[in-house]
Amino acid sequence: MAGARVRQAHGNETRELIVTTAERLFAEQGVAAVSNRQVSEAAGQANNFAVGYHFGAKADLVLAVVRRHASSIEGRRAEMLAALEGSSELRDWIGCLVRPLTDHLASLGSPSWYARFIAQATTDPAFRRIVIDETVASASMQETLEGLTRLMPVLPEEVREERGDMSRQLIVHVCAERERALQAGTATPRATWDAAAVGLVDALVGLWRAPFTPHDVTHGAGATNQGREDSNARDRGPCEMLRGRPVRDARTEGV
Repeated sequence: MAGARVRQAHGNETRELIVTTAERLFAEQGVAAVSNRQVSEAAGQANNFAVGYHFGAKADLVLAVVRRHASSIEGRRAEMLAALEGSSELRDWIGCLVRPLTDHLASLGSPSWYARFIAQATTDPAFRRIVIDETVASASMQETLEGLTRLMPVLPEEVREERGDMSRQLIVHVCAERERALQAGTATPRATWDAAAVGLVDALVGLWRAPFTPHDVTHGAGATNQGREDSNARDRGPCEMLRGRPVRDARTEGV
């Protein structure tokens, strides 16, 4: 019995070391550029197939990195939602989208790699879908997106999809660039993660409230329309707002 507990503890330590190493390598080099063998070697594993033994395919390792941070981020989001008490302010709900991540990144100190890992994984066509789906699947994220959907301006479906893509990319890449700058010791536009969150929320509120140009306006005319009704504007589920268009799934393609 004692021997089994020791082996289990050792296995848990090995998995944690592999996940930590993978997060750093994926953040620095890109997910596609790093093999499972390289992760095993960098984690100091004598068995070059340690990743496969403990996790399976690379897609499973990518998900393990995401899930390693999920409980902290989702716990922070759940606390924010409890404090909202049905707020009717769009800014409050966008804060629930941004601040759980920025607060978590602040708690990691520097150097950290999670923001850059997410940036790398969500720009890799083989892993983008599974990472995005994982991050929007939690109950707290679903509640946040439901609240956002209720307060969003009425926009045509294609504009909502476009701005959902813009929102996700803004959050991911602003955080990744700040994380990179902190590690490099270079100047950042905002002094703290809390201040960076304020800037992100400001930008996202402006993004969603911005006017749009109807497709039937002649190029160069510059006309805008803030309130045109569109029968498809709310057809997409709330989580689709940040999911974007589907791409191939690494879990079904043998990656």
